[in-house]
Amino acid sequence: QVQLVESGGGLVQAGGSLRLSCAASGRTFSSYVMGWLRQAPGKEREFVAAISRSGGNTKLTDSAKGRFTISRDNAKNMVYLQMNSLRPEDTAVYYCAARNEGNFFYVASRVREYEYWGQGTQVTVSS
Repeated sequence: QVQLVESGGGLVQAGGSLRLSCAASGRTFSSYVMGWLRQAPGKEREFVAAISRSGGNTKLTDSAKGRFTISRDNAKNMVYLQMNSLRPEDTAVYYCAARNEGNFFYVASRVREYEYWGQGTQVTVSS
């Protein structure tokens, strides 16, 4: 089992940047596919970005391509989401999530694939 704690959210103007961090507990962090998902008010939770166990494979939702970067540091049990050129439509609660995965290269891009979730961090982008 893994416990996840997000940080780094906040209020930013459109065009600005934020870096979200997720700290994971446990000694088997490298066994987990990690993802960032978000939920805006009145909307369903949606996939944003994911990274494979080694960090060699990543996947981004179309709206994040060219603006967001996901990365991980297995030595520190950390995963990050660098968000640039933020837009008001990026406003949401962002969740860090984990999936225990045997496939070394797999990235999970569906909300239902994730087993463990953090408490979320609010990102608000003003226009």
